[in-house]
Amino acid sequence: MSPVLVAAGVSDLRIMRIPNKLVLIALALFVVTAPLLTWHEIGMRVAAAGIVFSIGFALFVANMFGGGDVKLLAALMLFVPSTALVPFGYIFSFSLLVGIVFIVALQASPLSRRLGWVSSRAKGKLPMGISIALAGILLPIVLMVTA
Repeated sequence: MSPVLVAAGVSDLRIMRIPNKLVLIALALFVVTAPLLTWHEIGMRVAAAGIVFSIGFALFVANMFGGGDVKLLAALMLFVPSTALVPFGYIFSFSLLVGIVFIVALQASPLSRRLGWVSSRAKGKLPMGISIALAGILLPIVLMVTA
């Protein structure tokens, strides 16, 4: 899943879009790995993803979230163990803060003009793909360290 998250984060930084094919790859990875889980765990993860998608869709309609961000975060929830939902919330909050600091620093840097990335010119907008990717990459690390 990490390569998909990295690709989504980079795409969101460069063009402020998360390609649907990356979300579909994430969904396919879940389908392939789901047989390793219990039915109860699959149900819990699908429920969490559905709740996140529903809330995200409402925020998308209110023009507060991008569509790709909503889809990627919902797909990522399929990989978050039901016992790790609370730690994931903390990790995601931390990742949002890191993403905000990174984008503010990028937009203030002279490097931003040379990069030509859309996110470096999009004042007042946050490419959440980088925060979603960071949270998804950090979760297994945090779970291993705290186990």
